[in-house]
Amino acid sequence: MATRVAVWGPGSMGVIALRGVIDHPELELVDLVVHSDLKAGSDAGKLCGADPVGVVATTDATTLLGGNADVVVYAAAANLRPLEAVNDMVSILSAGKNVVSCSVVPLVYPNAVDPAFTDPLREAALAGGASFFTTGIDSGFANDVLPLALSGVARTIDYIRVTEMFNYATYPDATAVYEILGFGKPPEEVPFAATPGVFTFGWGPVLHQLADGLGVHIDDFKETVERLPTDIAFDTPTGHIAAGTIAAMRSTLTGYVEGHPTLVIDHVSRMHDDIAPDWPQPHISIQPRDLGYGGASGQGVYRVEIEGSPAMRCEFEMADDHDHDLGARMAGASRMVNAIPAVCAAKPGLLSALDLPLITGKGLVKRASGPSPDSRLVGISK
Repeated sequence: MATRVAVWGPGSMGVIALRGVIDHPELELVDLVVHSDLKAGSDAGKLCGADPVGVVATTDATTLLGGNADVVVYAAAANLRPLEAVNDMVSILSAGKNVVSCSVVPLVYPNAVDPAFTDPLREAALAGGASFFTTGIDSGFANDVLPLALSGVARTIDYIRVTEMFNYATYPDATAVYEILGFGKPPEEVPFAATPGVFTFGWGPVLHQLADGLGVHIDDFKETVERLPTDIAFDTPTGHIAAGTIAAMRSTLTGYVEGHPTLVIDHVSRMHDDIAPDWPQPHISIQPRDLGYGGASGQGVYRVEIEGSPAMRCEFEMADDHDHDLGARMAGASRMVNAIPAVCAAKPGLLSALDLPLITGKGLVKRASGPSPDSRLVGISK
């Protein structure tokens, strides 16, 4: 019997998850909640580029909460509304439905989050007999699960650094790019993401999860944020970046173990590949797609570096149709969908990656005729 799934919030991540649910052979879409009146009344398949599936989008969550879904994929944007998103998820858990989400970043590791956020979720999960799991690509896989997997082949570990290097020019959420991250704004205007303490709030729990997985304790954090303006004006698919405005930001969080800098998350965000050349640069093998506006889709890579014995360096590159941003969103959304069986099978309560088995792409291998694997690799350097 297929697992019954509802999706809440088919935005930049949720719409990919929606298509993943529809295409997955072991899942059945039963409800869809949207925030936009323009999407309400549309068939779920139409919203994500699939054939009609008979599930109609609604702005009213009542049907979902009273329906027969086993699990809800909650992907509504929450950067500026975390408590509202938590309240949404509390209502889902209270209704006895499991939740997989990517919306409230710190909840990837609930043990390290302020009880004001986690207590209502935990109480609702236990009362409803449901499980709750938050993931993502930057915060819920590349920054913790991947380095933890690599740590399993170490003899000794001195230091771990995880670096995200991404061009945000094609990221479809203009509010996130221009208002939250502050790209295209004058240097004197400090955006939400550059406000002191915000990066620690969002990614501190990620480092705590990494530390707990390694059996150590973080004593202190050091946060730094750097922002650089561009000397030239340029256009992107989502907007114009004027000369003299911010076009690159680097946010670094260092966790200290027994007084030593031991665990580091370093996010290097650009609106153009050539900006901030002295900051860490991605080494890409998949060339960005030409978007036809005088630019390409931009570069993106996650890098894990482990100093110890042996020393390790892993470049994790994703792209969909040669678009690294789309590849990263595809990976984050797909991890939510692929985690559904494990979350539904877990004990009630708040979960992290440390509580779940290995998440795989079970059921996703395509057996239909099509291009051979070798032909799909044409143009991709090795």
